[in-house]
Amino acid sequence: MAFVMHVTPAKGRGWNTFLLFICLSVTVGTTIPVGYFIGVLNAPAELIKRWCEDILASEYDTIVSSSQLDILWTSIVSIYLIGGICGSCFSALCSDKYGRKGCLMISGAILVVCGMLFTWCRAAKSLEMLMVGRFLGGIASALIFTAQPMYLLELAPSELSGSVGVFTCIGVTGGILLAQVVTLSQLLGNENLWPYALSFYTLLVLVSLLPMWWFPESPRWLYLHKGDSAGSELALRRIRGQGAEEEVQRELLEMKATLEAQAQASSKDSSLCQVLGDRELFLPLLLVCSFQATQQLSGINAIFFYSLSILTQAGFSPEAATWLNLGIGGFNLCTSLLGPLLVHKFPRRPLMMLSCAVCALSLLAMSIGLYFLESSGSTVLTYFCAAFILIFILGFQIGLGPIAYFIGSELLEDSPRPVAMSMGSLFSWIGNFLVGMCFPLLQSVWSSFAFMPCMCVCIYCLLLTWRYLPETRGREPKDVKPLMSHGLLSKLD
Repeated sequence: MAFVMHVTPAKGRGWNTFLLFICLSVTVGTTIPVGYFIGVLNAPAELIKRWCEDILASEYDTIVSSSQLDILWTSIVSIYLIGGICGSCFSALCSDKYGRKGCLMISGAILVVCGMLFTWCRAAKSLEMLMVGRFLGGIASALIFTAQPMYLLELAPSELSGSVGVFTCIGVTGGILLAQVVTLSQLLGNENLWPYALSFYTLLVLVSLLPMWWFPESPRWLYLHKGDSAGSELALRRIRGQGAEEEVQRELLEMKATLEAQAQASSKDSSLCQVLGDRELFLPLLLVCSFQATQQLSGINAIFFYSLSILTQAGFSPEAATWLNLGIGGFNLCTSLLGPLLVHKFPRRPLMMLSCAVCALSLLAMSIGLYFLESSGSTVLTYFCAAFILIFILGFQIGLGPIAYFIGSELLEDSPRPVAMSMGSLFSWIGNFLVGMCFPLLQSVWSSFAFMPCMCVCIYCLLLTWRYLPETRGREPKDVKPLMSHGLLSKLD
């Protein structure tokens, strides 16, 4: 981008009731179920493992050892992540072909099918139904992570890009907390009701699908990909509301100029090979993929995947660890609600650097605390470790949590954006998979210092942000493009 465009808020460019309703409804039916998938297997793990053991013995005449049962359980957990990796490979194509809203509708239908499989897997005595449901859920989640941030960002006016972008993070954290509550043994997390605990999220999807059918498609997708200028104008009028005619016409002119620029560059539809082969896109792709991978490798998923064992290791009783884990989930949701305010008021660069620094220092302090706790058993160190878990979550939610989801939409123009978002999603799922597979091994080898690799990843992201991330707040993607056009030789000033 040849110049810096500072957006001056105009009438009709802020929040309105319809836009807020869209953001809330889409979040309830898409990212909250994704967070639910991530957190739902934590509490009822032993119940489901016993059921798996019984099914193998009764239906397959197979008696498995404890280690073999652990391998099966690891497969049930990780096949969701494998589904996410697979879904990321074609999520860009799906969002371009069927639209942002269409892609979310497809993911919603897949999630409903998964819920049916979970509900009936025990009655059918079928491990396969459980595994297929987890795999399909991963595919649906990958479609959501690609389409949902783009959909909300392309509906909102430019000065609200950060505020709507954090709904992805809020939905995921809210879904994790909802899973922790629903899977309490007093509710659905018991031997009789655990299949309904796995499929509880389906209610949210069904409630969300009905209004989503009525919501407009992304105006930018309609104009730039479908060539439907009339449909784009109608969608903009619905979203912006009455009294925003000037704003609607201005946005239509911007999209027309973008379409003409794409036509001149012969880049209306950017394929994966075209995006990867464009040297000017190397740095924004590196930033998007690094931020998404760091988000998963920072340690946040290790804390929530293995929070009960970490809290028990820190000296809490199993019952106290269960309730403290629920409290941590609530704290995670509350801090994520700070996101809309922070990204609206403060620039992206300092938020990301502060977030990475706080996360790295918190992991270091927590590791040192756990190390001395193993030898001393001090009650003070127990609460010291718990406090730094909370500080880490706070640091994560002020930058790494929300910004990683939407930074691709602020760095890249319309043509390469879907491919970049899907690549970021792919790296996110790979990072998630590596944490799930490697963290238990690190715990067994390095014990209290298992978080040290996560700390190093946070430091890497801090340095990458400081050196290469241009400030995107108040700028259009075309304005920051020249700052990244020379790859690793790019300069921010």
